[in-house]
Amino acid sequence: MLEEWQTSWKNGDTGRKIYNIKPSVSLRPTNWIREDVIFFSQHGTFPAYLKRFHLSDIDYCSCGGIGTALHYATESIC
Repeated sequence: MLEEWQTSWKNGDTGRKIYNIKPSVSLRPTNWIREDVIFFSQHGTFPAYLKRFHLSDIDYCSCGGIGTALHYATESIC
């Protein structure tokens, strides 16, 4: 079962950002803190996420870049 799960995770189309950080599946829980989960999953109050779910009309931050978690962490000076 674990092998099948690993193959599915390796060949899947979703979760690629998390896959790049954690490429191996495990039955042991990962002790991530909430903020890490929000950042790596991009599921937070970021403009790109809010627009994706039609909760905002814009997906960019005030500096003009696409408002993703990665943008705020690495590019934005807003």
